[in-house]
Amino acid sequence: MSTELFSLVKTSFAMWVIVACSVAAVAAAVERFVAFWRFGERATSLADAVTRALFRGDAADARAQCERSGSPAADVFLAGLVASAPPAAGPGRAALTPNPDRVMAAVERQRQQLNLGLRSRLWILGTIGAIAPFVGLFGTVVGIMQAFEKMAHTGQGGFSVVAAGISEALVTTAGGIAVAIEAVVLYNFLNTHAQKLAVQFKLLAEEYVEILRETLLSSPARSGREESA
Repeated sequence: MSTELFSLVKTSFAMWVIVACSVAAVAAAVERFVAFWRFGERATSLADAVTRALFRGDAADARAQCERSGSPAADVFLAGLVASAPPAAGPGRAALTPNPDRVMAAVERQRQQLNLGLRSRLWILGTIGAIAPFVGLFGTVVGIMQAFEKMAHTGQGGFSVVAAGISEALVTTAGGIAVAIEAVVLYNFLNTHAQKLAVQFKLLAEEYVEILRETLLSSPARSGREESA
């Protein structure tokens, strides 16, 4: 049976496509597994380090923590720090207070970019899950056509003449369905996990913005009130 299947893979273009789809699905899934591995843990660890630096009043150290980190979440935290930095005072112009809305918008933009990154390459699994059965069906139809064409050339009738060709052709349908099941299961699992990570990081980003408001954004206002008093 394995010899016949290997022979079918060598002679059937549809089976080549199905095998390639299976390899692509596994490769995309492994890449996403690696990307998701410890994502939440690394993001939380970085958030804790940045938060400690902000509560110490050391914005430079918080920025250095983000720049040294290899976590994808670092860009989100760094965007907030950059937007929180007060604009430099020019000649005859006092330094301006950072705008909280601008900070929130900067963090949200980077968070949305992060969400897109989490879901990248999942479209490969979705596409394979959708087209693999049709590729298998196409191979089966072509195989049946070839079986009947062979019967016409030999001039011999009967089901026994075309049974072997039809049974081989049906293998492509089974292969396409098997690869589709593989891709859909992986897609649903990884997509659900990506949504879970996105929600967890959204809560983390909202907490981070609140900390920025308490530490950096409120500092100029407090100092201004103290000077006026």
